[in-house]
Amino acid sequence: MNLSNYFWYFKSALTPRFCDDVIKYGLAQQGTMAITNKYRKKRNLDKKPLDNEEVKDLKYTRNSDIVWLDDTWIYKEIHPFVHEANKKAGWNFNWDSSESCQFTKYKLNQYYEWHCDSWDKAYQTKGFDNGKIRKLSMTCQLTDGSEYSGGDLEFDFRQYEPPRRDESKHLIKATEILPKGSVIIFPSFVWHRVKPVTRGIRYSLVVWHLGYPFK
Repeated sequence: MNLSNYFWYFKSALTPRFCDDVIKYGLAQQGTMAITNKYRKKRNLDKKPLDNEEVKDLKYTRNSDIVWLDDTWIYKEIHPFVHEANKKAGWNFNWDSSESCQFTKYKLNQYYEWHCDSWDKAYQTKGFDNGKIRKLSMTCQLTDGSEYSGGDLEFDFRQYEPPRRDESKHLIKATEILPKGSVIIFPSFVWHRVKPVTRGIRYSLVVWHLGYPFK
């Protein structure tokens, strides 16, 4: 799907107080190692922790620490930006619910390699997300870009034919969201990554917004 806008951002939109409150609240919760959908599905079926080889394989793609949050005060603050971006970017996707918020901590040398947030099939559950897909992804910058090095959020729009691919055209570093409190929203099928952190700690809040499959 070719789009006029592959992301929409709001610079310094969230207050420093809100960002600090989320960080404080997130750090007070029990954290866990972030996993990809491949291992999330397997763990749900087996009810077993990942073994050493699986952890090694996982960390080839992703290495970060996360906490799941689903508090109303957080959604109340961020939902207006999703609605506004969906309209102003011209996507106009139909969405009606949000997954739990993922509070993410990227420490030294932690990262998340190339991936997209949506999958080829809708959720098959007994919950609110049954039959729905991820349509809009959101990242909230909780720390200022001056507090860490590396950790860049990058997009690969991948709309070029392979022989014509030019990294200067299709790979974009989202420097617009480096200021604390910035928010970026993008379709969940857009490829993106977080480069390794080389200094400090990067805190972010990621939320996926769901709707029934495109028709």
